[in-house]
Amino acid sequence: MRQTRNKTGLVIAGLLLAILTASMDNSITATAMGTIIGDLGGLDKFAWVTSAYMVAEMAGMPIFGKLSDMYGRKRFFVFGIVVFMLGSILCGMATSIVQLSLFRAVQGIGAGAMVPITFTIMFDAVKPEERGKLGGLFGAVFGLSSIFGPLIGAFITDHLHWQWIFYINLPLGFLALALVAFSYRESAMHAKQRIDWGGAVTLVGAIVCLIFALELGGKTFAWDSAPILGLLAGFVLFAVLFLVAERKAEEPIISFRMFRSRLYATSNALALLSGAAFITASMFIPIFMQGVLGGTATNSGMVLLPMMLGTVVTATAGGTLLAKLSYRAIMIPTLVVLVAGIALLTTLSADSPRWIVTLYMVLVGLGIGASFSVLSNAAIHALPMNQRGAASATLNFLRSLGMTLGITLFGIVQNHALTRKLADSFAGGDAVGLPQGMNLSDPHALMDPASRTQLPASVLIKITEGLSSSIALTFAWGLIPAVLALVTALLMSKERFDPKAESESYAASH
Repeated sequence: MRQTRNKTGLVIAGLLLAILTASMDNSITATAMGTIIGDLGGLDKFAWVTSAYMVAEMAGMPIFGKLSDMYGRKRFFVFGIVVFMLGSILCGMATSIVQLSLFRAVQGIGAGAMVPITFTIMFDAVKPEERGKLGGLFGAVFGLSSIFGPLIGAFITDHLHWQWIFYINLPLGFLALALVAFSYRESAMHAKQRIDWGGAVTLVGAIVCLIFALELGGKTFAWDSAPILGLLAGFVLFAVLFLVAERKAEEPIISFRMFRSRLYATSNALALLSGAAFITASMFIPIFMQGVLGGTATNSGMVLLPMMLGTVVTATAGGTLLAKLSYRAIMIPTLVVLVAGIALLTTLSADSPRWIVTLYMVLVGLGIGASFSVLSNAAIHALPMNQRGAASATLNFLRSLGMTLGITLFGIVQNHALTRKLADSFAGGDAVGLPQGMNLSDPHALMDPASRTQLPASVLIKITEGLSSSIALTFAWGLIPAVLALVTALLMSKERFDPKAESESYAASH
């Protein structure tokens, strides 16, 4: 039965709400972590609150994406949003940091189903000629969530109670659930297949080992300690077993056959690489603005506003241009801008004016935006309806993986560079007047205005110079995935979005 235009609008509104809720959740939680730890205790276990969510979400993405191809989108979207809201209720009721971590894993399972299937429903529900513009809108919501998440989190923590950072998901979730459940008429083009249990178990095992190794390494345990080496060895073992299982499975969770398509393979590689490059700027620009320039912003959301506005512009423009240019022709110039923006960030110093930093941020945002709208379309190009869930989920999984690896690897680079620079600067014992207990190797400690006012001018100058040089070096390392992303875009095939062919497929499925 054909879906009316009015109902399609309601479906899109519900999907946008779902994406906003899921993508804001991590940034809202990060803002309130200090208050949560003060209330629940467990400072030594707070990393698990983030890790549990990330593990469950990333492990679930390809699994639920494949299941949606087999049994239908709507049921797994509903499952995902219901589990996400259940997890939110449980998080608000947590009485210890261990309980909160377990309940965050429940939330992550819900997000692992909700996020990739949201994109797939959008592709299934809207007419092909509208798909590009809406892809840009969905990409814009991702960018805006990183701005509003910290703002909302800070407001709730200051004026209500930290539990409400989870309870706020309930009205948004119920509204999204109602809009999609009652307005979306799903096509029947699904294929009942044998579930790839071997692939599911080994994939979850590999992700659990990798994420916990990255989250705990260098913080809770040394990188060369037995627990971290054991986790890394477990990751390698499960990854090998996963590859073996997927080669033997009749219907694998991540189909390597789809990677034989040059466009599909390069699109997924671009998601991985651009995610790693983008997260570098997202992480370290706020630290530079506040730690080096002494910014007055109370959270990273406002600091990142210029970059996210640039992201919104090219996410929308990229979606609009899909019907006129090839995927390759859109991605190459935008990635050139991304490389240029990150290259300019490597020139920052303690003397850089604020407007220069803002300009470079805008360039980075303009360079990354199109990847959110264009790659999601390129990944499902020419694929039948019963493979699009798995294809979309794999792309989102790899983008999340790129960001996770970027956070860890570039965090190590910056920390080591800062520690080495400050050790050289204060080798002669020049740190007279340093506040007691201040950790110079922690850039976040250097962003605290109260701590900065206690520092002698000579000490503050050395600290800001060390911090700025360590961040500039990190941006130089961030150029590697950005340049590799540009090279990958040059290797893309020249297919373009074909509204006519997609319209025929859309009509057949509706």
